Amino acid sequence: MKKYLFLFLLFFSASLSNLLYSQNLDDNLQGKIMKMDSLLFDVAFNECNLTLYKKIMSQNLEFYDDRTGLNTSIEKEIAAFEDRCSKPFKLTRKLIETNIHKLGAFGAVQTGIHIFLMDGKPVEVSKFITVWEFINDQWKVKRVISYEHKPLE
Repeated sequence: MKKYLFLFLLFFSASLSNLLYSQNLDDNLQGKIMKMDSLLFDVAFNECNLTLYKKIMSQNLEFYDDRTGLNTSIEKEIAAFEDRCSKPFKLTRKLIETNIHKLGAFGAVQTGIHIFLMDGKPVEVSKFITVWEFINDQWKVKRVISYEHKPLE
């Protein structure tokens, strides 16, 4: 009897833990991901805040780009970030539209369109898919697909 009670309690606690974890993701998911998008781009990317950029990016990042292919090296991503920030012009990103959906207890997927500006002038538009992982009570960029880059006249 004790054995069955132990198994029931073990199963119940695991189910309760998953339910609470899932509810934590559901509470204002749109707002949480929009906040993370703003931190990633408005603060880290646009202001060249490397410390914040590193904090948001997963160590297991996969970045797919229609121009450069696949990058699975966080070190290469950090080097590209530093290189961009060392240029004599300022490249910034502006979000045009986005959709956010829950990915079970894992995290969320964000899709959208954004434009890039050079010294305030629009130069490129592209689409993106970002997979956000919710791990250790933090949101991390796990996967990015950046595609349909088109110059703006």
